[in-house]
Amino acid sequence: MRIVVIDDHPIFRRGLTLSLEEAEDLTVCGEGASAAEALTLARDLRPDVLLLDLSMPGGGLTVLPSLCRENPGMRVAILTASEDSENLMAALAAGASGYIVKGIGTRSLIEAVRAIAGGEGYVAPTLAARVLGEKRREVPERGLNLLTGREDEILRLVAEGHSNKEIARLAGLQEKTVKHHMTRILQKLNARNRTEAALILRGQDRT
Repeated sequence: MRIVVIDDHPIFRRGLTLSLEEAEDLTVCGEGASAAEALTLARDLRPDVLLLDLSMPGGGLTVLPSLCRENPGMRVAILTASEDSENLMAALAAGASGYIVKGIGTRSLIEAVRAIAGGEGYVAPTLAARVLGEKRREVPERGLNLLTGREDEILRLVAEGHSNKEIARLAGLQEKTVKHHMTRILQKLNARNRTEAALILRGQDRT
C-alpha cells in the first residue's frame, strides 16, 4: 500500500515515515509540508492513503474536500494533535476516512493505516469514546430503533468495514440499493457519513 505523508514539521514527518515503513506492506511514496503539495502529490503519485496534517500551511480541513473530490480512489486520514471533537466531525463531514492523533504508537499507527486503506474508518479511541457520548445525547435512542431489519444489517456490515460493493454481494442486493439504504440510515441517525453512523452503532452496542 502506497502512502503520502503531509506534515510541516520535517523531523516529525520523517519519524512517521520510518515508523510506517517498518511494515513490509506499507511504502511511503511521497512527503510534503503544505496543502498545495498535498494536491500535487495526490495527483502525481495516486497513493492509497494520504495522511494530512490538520494545522499545516494552507489548512488540512481547507484542502480536504478538494483532495477527496479530485482523488476518489484515495483515502485521506487527518493527522493532528487536536482532540477537539468539532475538528473530528468537520473532518468526517469533509470526506476524511480517519482521524489519527499524534503520539500514537507505531503498531497502532500501522494498524490504523491498514484499516483505512482497506476501506474501514478509524478514529482515535479516546476521541471516539467522547464523540459517542455526544452523539448519544444528540440522537434520540429511538434513532437506531427506526432502522428496518435490512438497514440494521447493512449498518452492521458498514461497521465491520465493508464497502458498498462488498455489502451488496454479502446481502444479495444491487450496489445502488445499498446506497439507497445508506442514505436512509444516515437520515434516521442524523449522521453525516458512514463512519459516524458506525460510531453510533458501536456506542449503542456498548451500552
